[in-house]
Amino acid sequence: MNSPTIHYDEISDTLTLTFESGIPATGIELNPHLLLRYNSNQHQLISLSFLEYSLWAQTTEFGTRSFPLSGLSALPLPLQAELLNQLNQSPLSEFLQCSTYTLSSAESIPIVSLKPASIQQSA
Repeated sequence: MNSPTIHYDEISDTLTLTFESGIPATGIELNPHLLLRYNSNQHQLISLSFLEYSLWAQTTEFGTRSFPLSGLSALPLPLQAELLNQLNQSPLSEFLQCSTYTLSSAESIPIVSLKPASIQQSA
């Protein structure tokens, strides 16, 4: 897989990383601000879109913003595991930092944040 093509649409404030083109894919909403296009037959990442990118890129007084991967819970368990594995490997791990928010010892939620300066370094 080559370096992704990076496209930012200022009007919609959407940044898209395209890893492969011309391959059929299914859009998977990982959360309201993150859309992954994935070909599950070939286990191939196609693209990742950050909706409201400026929100992702802003740092707060406490550091980078993290977002829950709330869309995963609607997916079958094997696909959840496959996507979490993809999120923690290159090329996605070059742009995203995955972590866990622990609600209690029995419940946790996967969360994700944009790695600082990862987009600028790749552009």
